[in-house]
Amino acid sequence: MEDSSQPELDRIDRNLLRLLQADGRRSNHELAQAANISPATCHRRVQRLVECGAIAGYRASVDPAAVGLGTLVMVGVVLDRSTPESFAEFEGAVGQLSQVLDCMLVAGDFDYLLKIRVRDIADFNALHGARLLTLPGVRQTRTFFVMKEVKENAPLDF
Repeated sequence: MEDSSQPELDRIDRNLLRLLQADGRRSNHELAQAANISPATCHRRVQRLVECGAIAGYRASVDPAAVGLGTLVMVGVVLDRSTPESFAEFEGAVGQLSQVLDCMLVAGDFDYLLKIRVRDIADFNALHGARLLTLPGVRQTRTFFVMKEVKENAPLDF
């Protein structure tokens, strides 16, 4: 079922979103040319896409190795209770950890899956012992060190 609070995106909106996913630094003029619309129309449409939330924000893509965070770790977390209160408490605490890039409530063997960036295994070991295991409600963790990132942050296909 579709969310009726989201505006209907037409072919031009979808094209603008694809173009911006590929290169969010394009000027309005370059974007308008690529979309084959006028700069004024382009500006209005992009502004509307921002206002309706279809464009969630803009940011640079930083190479983790270039800033000393070359180790990617996935951690499955099992909580000791499955209650709305325990989920909220865990989510609030994990939100404070800057090393945690993503935290997802999942179905299956874990309650949560965490995507974590650290300098190296020793850095992760310190984080694991001092912070992850002490998060509220954590009963068990399973750690997966990523050996190779085959595909990451791919653009949405719509």
